[in-house]
Amino acid sequence: MTTELAVKATSLVKTFDDKEVIKHCNMTVRKGTIYGFLGANGSGKTTIFKMLMGLLIPNAGKVEILGKSSFENKNEILKSIGSMIETPVFYDHLSAKENLELHLSYMGIVNPQIENTLEMVGLEDTGNLPVSKFSLGMRQRLGIARAIIHKPRILILDEPINGLDPMGIRKMRELFLNLVKNHHMTILISSHILSEIEHIADTIGVIVNGRIVEEVSLSSIKNQFPDGLEDYFYNIMSGNGGKIHA
Repeated sequence: MTTELAVKATSLVKTFDDKEVIKHCNMTVRKGTIYGFLGANGSGKTTIFKMLMGLLIPNAGKVEILGKSSFENKNEILKSIGSMIETPVFYDHLSAKENLELHLSYMGIVNPQIENTLEMVGLEDTGNLPVSKFSLGMRQRLGIARAIIHKPRILILDEPINGLDPMGIRKMRELFLNLVKNHHMTILISSHILSEIEHIADTIGVIVNGRIVEEVSLSSIKNQFPDGLEDYFYNIMSGNGGKIHA
């Protein structure tokens, strides 16, 4: 497994209304891996993701994406990242294909494989159906399609399987693993469905009250917590210990 870093965040601090919500966070994500980012609601996961992309500027600290400062090279970095953060928004009167065509035109990308991408996320049969007629799960799938359509090197996904049925969840799981193995992407993913993170992640990062308290390999967690990721996460969140010993 590579030791090269796709993402390195150092001593990140972010305040809103004079309240420090992100507290000297450090994050390291190796290239070609899946990083499962866990935390309670309001713990700061989405804020961290936005800072990694340069959508929010930290009050202190720095972020390096693929070895470059995300703040000094924002436009270049954004082209290397695909993301779905919070609820995806589309042009509801347009079809899935038309939404992806418009997205690519904004990015200045030609010769897209739109049909192939829609097939990858299970939306190949939507035709001219406007997005206004899509279910929540279909909109999630389209959000993932939009995130990967330009073949980014890094994929940042905030609760990407919300609203998906069991078959959809499994399809997305297989897609994420395929993107890493065959398309050489690095994926950062947050989810409240711990069993899904347990299926795909190489590394787990846990954020508690605005601070990343641990980053550890999933294999180490399984060695010390035979009942799995849920037991590990519960122990950390409840203050009963749970940290992995080297």
